Amino acid sequence: MSKRFVVIWFRYLKTDWFERREPELSKQPFVLYANKQNRMIVTAANKMAVSKGIYPATVLADARAVLPSLQVKQDPPDFFEKKIKEFAIWFIRYSPLVAIESEDSIIIDASGCTHLWGSESAYLDDIVKRLKDIGYTINIAIADTIGTAWALTHFGSEYNIVESGQEITALAHLPPESLRIEFEASERLHKLGLHCIYDFIKMPASVLRRRFGNDFIRQLQYALGYLEEHIQPVEPLPEYHERLQCLEPIVTATGIEIALHQLLMVICGQLKKEDKGLRTAIFKSWRVDGKIEKIEVAVNRPSSDVEHLFGLFALKINTIEPSLGIELFTLDALKVEESNKEQEKLWKAGGELVDTGIAQLIDKLSNKIGEENIQRFLPDEHYWPERSIKKANALDDLPATKWNGNINRPVRILKIPEPIKVTAPIPDYPPMLFRYKEKIHKIVKADGPERIEQEWWLEEGRHRDYYYVEDEEGFRYWLFRSGHYDGGKQDRWFLHGYCA
Repeated sequence: MSKRFVVIWFRYLKTDWFERREPELSKQPFVLYANKQNRMIVTAANKMAVSKGIYPATVLADARAVLPSLQVKQDPPDFFEKKIKEFAIWFIRYSPLVAIESEDSIIIDASGCTHLWGSESAYLDDIVKRLKDIGYTINIAIADTIGTAWALTHFGSEYNIVESGQEITALAHLPPESLRIEFEASERLHKLGLHCIYDFIKMPASVLRRRFGNDFIRQLQYALGYLEEHIQPVEPLPEYHERLQCLEPIVTATGIEIALHQLLMVICGQLKKEDKGLRTAIFKSWRVDGKIEKIEVAVNRPSSDVEHLFGLFALKINTIEPSLGIELFTLDALKVEESNKEQEKLWKAGGELVDTGIAQLIDKLSNKIGEENIQRFLPDEHYWPERSIKKANALDDLPATKWNGNINRPVRILKIPEPIKVTAPIPDYPPMLFRYKEKIHKIVKADGPERIEQEWWLEEGRHRDYYYVEDEEGFRYWLFRSGHYDGGKQDRWFLHGYCA
């Protein structure tokens, strides 16, 4: 199957955008201007202004002299760079590979896509109709090469379909400029009397290269398909990507679920064949009105289990608003990893690794309440309590050392100890009272001390003497004094944990 490319040129992109918001502008000559090198220059002109002889690059003062009634607005800087990118993303409904060619042109790699509309003419007709309905004027062409399609949109007619292998015939009567060559090269061609591509297309490449340079030859070969031209998609296509085009717009949750299930079956089937599983995936719903609804899920270990993944997405399906209907669904596996079959057997056998049921429960909870709210900790080789645990990066992470079951620790340890005020301290004993957050706690029971030395190889500092204490309300706390007892003059006490 040969490649097929569509090029779309928005002839009046900037002025069309303003005219959609202020319809009265379409009934009169109208231009946009920008300050360039201390001169006001026309940057865009609507169809009526062009018919009066006012074109982009005209000095604004000259344009007003020619047409005093000219309507003028300032060209918002960088605004239309964002708009053309929005258009490119909108066109992904027609193909996963869409690129921005210039500030007013878009390239679509339509290879293998047009049959979904029935034919290439139906494919182009749908694009033209949609853009015309929202107020944009375009030239469009489809051909085997980007160069031919670009040439016809910018120098040919408004609507062009070039049959495969007919590039020379399509380009023959177009001017040299249509090849996207340098101005100096096109000027030299015209001086030599070569006013259309037909005049030089059969000349030997060595002759053309010697007179017009390598860049000229490369652009000509791009247009004729002798060299393959690549595009840079506005959204890079993931390795695992599936699309489902809808015959009629989908407006129900049931329809969305059916589409999602079908896409999952295809991607998971492919992953299973390759002994892989996905870690993150995104499901997109492309609405008729141009908006895109997205839901994303992540799992703790590579998975190709259709029902499990569907269940995770199902938790968020109610956030999709179909509005007037959804015409396209896509599913992208953004992160894929190798799946270890031996681990799968251990999980199912209830071995030392985490059971799949626990893994799937964690997946559901993390996708429902947020991954940051689900944490797993492992022991770390440190004496300092706040350093003795570390957060696991994945469910399958194994501890580098064993938990020390001989040491009693509070249920909750504060990441940073909080200072408290104490009264009546006694050497090697806890205080009688302590104040924390403006509340006084009277200690009725205590146990300790447990001395933990500073880790001198990490930083210098004083040791800590820890005490378990219970107040008169029955609440238990873990306190420590920093350093030796000094008669209460400079004793520093801290709350470091809460006990059950």
